[in-house]
Order: sequence, then C-alpha cells, then structure tokens
Amino acid sequence: MNNETILFEETLPGGGLWSWRLQRHTTLRLTDLEGGANAGIMAYNADQPLDRLNLPDTLKAQYTAKLTRGHVLMSDMGHALLSITADTAGWHDPLGGHGNAAQVKSKYGVATYQEKRNDWYRNAHDNFLIELGKHGLGKRDLVANVNFFSRLDVDAEGVMKFHPGNSKAGAHADLRAEMNVLVVLNTCQHPLDPNPKYAPKPVKLTVLKTPPPGPDDFCRNLRGENQRSFILTERLFLGA
Repeated sequence: MNNETILFEETLPGGGLWSWRLQRHTTLRLTDLEGGANAGIMAYNADQPLDRLNLPDTLKAQYTAKLTRGHVLMSDMGHALLSITADTAGWHDPLGGHGNAAQVKSKYGVATYQEKRNDWYRNAHDNFLIELGKHGLGKRDLVANVNFFSRLDVDAEGVMKFHPGNSKAGAHADLRAEMNVLVVLNTCQHPLDPNPKYAPKPVKLTVLKTPPPGPDDFCRNLRGENQRSFILTERLFLGA
C-alpha cells in the first residue's frame, strides 16, 4: 500500500447497507471475503446530489458493457465520480440492476426480523432507499446501480445470464473519488443469481487516503471521454 493510508475499515455482512461521503482523492476498496459477493453501488456528487451516476453515459463513453480497471463512473453532467484504479475480479456488472421485496419473497420466501433477527431477508431496493433517506434523498433519486463482483453474459438474442464464480475470495476493487462523492451501497444478492437460497456474502470496506491522479493516470487516459471528464471535474475545484 505505498502512498496509501488506511483511514478506517469495516466488514459489511451479507444483505447489509452502508453509505459514506468519500472525500476527493480518497479510495474505497471493496474486498470479497468469501467469494461470490455482490456489492450494489449508487454514487452522487456529494456537493450537488442532482449530479449523479449515469450508467448509460458511462458505458457509451468508454465503449464497454462491463466495468473493470481503468473505467470511470461518470455523472449526468459528464463529471468523473469514481475511477476504478485496481481490480482483481476483472468484471463488474452495470446491467442487472437490483432486486426488490417482491422478488426476494418470490425467490427465497419470507424471513422476518421477528423470526430471524439480523438474519432476516433484506432486499436491495429497500436498502438503497434507507441509506438515501439518511442524506435527504429518496425514490426519485434512485439511479441504475453497478453490481461489483458480479458478471452477466449476454447471448446473441440479448438474454442476460448470471456467470457463477466470477469473483473469488480475496478479490478486490479500488474506487478512487475524483470529487466529493456520496456512495450508497448494499450487499444483497444479484437479482439474477441462480442460487435458490438466500445467502448474501460479506464485503470488507476499506477507506484509504490516496494520491491525486497525475497527467499519466491510467483511468484518465483510457479514453478521450475520460480525459474530458477529468477536466470538467477539476474545473469544479479551481481556486479551492
């Protein structure tokens, strides 16, 4: 971890929910502790939340239908929110969305808090709304999310299929904040996960202080659109 300082870390259990305001040039490291985890993430400009993750533009600008090292999560206004500076899983899903209470009930049945306590069956949609509510946001602020550690394969007919075993135990992805970013996260299972059992996996969250990107930064230079996104973002902080 040269030039990196751990600010704090914690383990989020499977089905858990979490949010944090990442300061500019800090990094959130996601680690799949057991293999087969799913970390659903939404992201917002913490200083102007109407400027938030736009996955269609992110994918279109970088000519991709998956996310991995070098890719930048871009906002509605073309700003760089988070850069994926390291990735040992190799594929993260931006297409599959997230599940809701009805889907969880249909697939896994019902397990209430009164019955199971902390092992009750959660769903990603409600988890996102709970965390958004802590920051004065709500249903109208939901955006398409990235599913870190998960992979979907799409066939010639456009059918999406979950790819089991994409992420191994210990796999990690580093997300560097290029501005002050509100990250909203949950660890519920991917909605297309074929496992018939409710078995979400834990993810370790590590927040690090990391150096700002230089002119030769890999993420900045992956595509011309990335360079423009960085320039637009850096203009927000001129004179700061």
